[in-house]
Amino acid sequence: MVTHSDRRNNFSLDGLNFFLADVRDGLGPYLAIYLLAVHHWEPASIGLVMTLARIAALVAQTPAGALIDKTHSKRAIIAIAALLVTGSCLLLPFVTSFSLVALTQATSAVAASVFAPAISAISLGITGPRAFTRRTGRNETFNHAGNACAALLAGGFAYLFGPVAVFYLMAAMALGSVVAISFVSAKAIDHDLARGFDPGDVAHARPSGLSVLLTNQPLLLFAICCALFHLANAAMLTLVSQKLAQINLQMATPLTSACIVAAQVVMVPAALLVGAKADLWGRKPLLIAGFLILPLRGVLYTLSNDPYWLVAVQMLDGVGAGIFGALFPVVVKDLTHGTGHFNVSLGALSTVFGLGAALSNGLAGVVVQEAGYSAAFLTLAGVAAVALVLLLVAMPETLPLPGDNFSPVEDEIPPAFSP
Repeated sequence: MVTHSDRRNNFSLDGLNFFLADVRDGLGPYLAIYLLAVHHWEPASIGLVMTLARIAALVAQTPAGALIDKTHSKRAIIAIAALLVTGSCLLLPFVTSFSLVALTQATSAVAASVFAPAISAISLGITGPRAFTRRTGRNETFNHAGNACAALLAGGFAYLFGPVAVFYLMAAMALGSVVAISFVSAKAIDHDLARGFDPGDVAHARPSGLSVLLTNQPLLLFAICCALFHLANAAMLTLVSQKLAQINLQMATPLTSACIVAAQVVMVPAALLVGAKADLWGRKPLLIAGFLILPLRGVLYTLSNDPYWLVAVQMLDGVGAGIFGALFPVVVKDLTHGTGHFNVSLGALSTVFGLGAALSNGLAGVVVQEAGYSAAFLTLAGVAAVALVLLLVAMPETLPLPGDNFSPVEDEIPPAFSP
């Protein structure tokens, strides 16, 4: 029976993912446009600031995951982090030096590092492992819907008031997430389940040593695949936004918003598909489909400089990122079940692929200055092809076998968490 509390928690998680959508990913290409258009920074300097922010985030990811594993104050941590992001966004329009801009972005990135493991932990702690795949798909669906909405607003506000309007919009979204998390019931979160203990033995559950994660070969392999995926993917939208700024500076931010909206609109059905079918079809076929799109996208960017072509190609990001984003916590949950280290593993893998993402903008910026934008896109496409081959050849299927006590049984999934 679905209670009022179930519905409230369900809708509160929906709202949390919606409002945190723009906050989790940072300013990204909007920062690049702002620094390029307002302060006339060189692409290499822009790439360096973004790389420093990503390095700060990746250093914080694993400790953030470990903190979420141990604490029962998951909701408070999300609220505090959201307020720190808000402060960083509101301060950014008033600073101009490289060091201060880098500091605001690093602070925001460190604060945002808690969002992904905290949301996954709260979701797992409320739903349990059987309904986690569907809840994760729903989380990602509202995340992408929030990104699309924020991008539409950012494009409109930037066109009317200039690129600085994006910073105030992001601050408002962060405050919205504070309101949303306050409506999630603290009593509904099972903190043993939230860290990945076996639901049949939580009474005697003790976390295994962290060394067990270092000997988990499928987990390590998945980490490498994730790092290569983000090394190839992270800089693509930034490069597109810079090309758009060179073609038409006034329309750069609205067109970048169109790129984001186009991708996010596609990500919504992709995430819903993962939530509905990953327990039936398996994880690997869906992962392969997501990884296959990335090298194709890198090549297609080189075929034309037409702004509408670039926006159309960006829609393919919705397939790859939508599938990957929804499956990432599910695969980590599969590979760490029973260890009690789900969130620290999530943080550790986020650190690894965050390293790939941090290096992506730096790598792309250097290639652009030396050989141009087409060469940068082809370089990133080559990295993506390596990730695809490694996933295809070496990565095992992680879907639990039917005999496992936490295997997905569709008719046992609580209706409150069905899409």
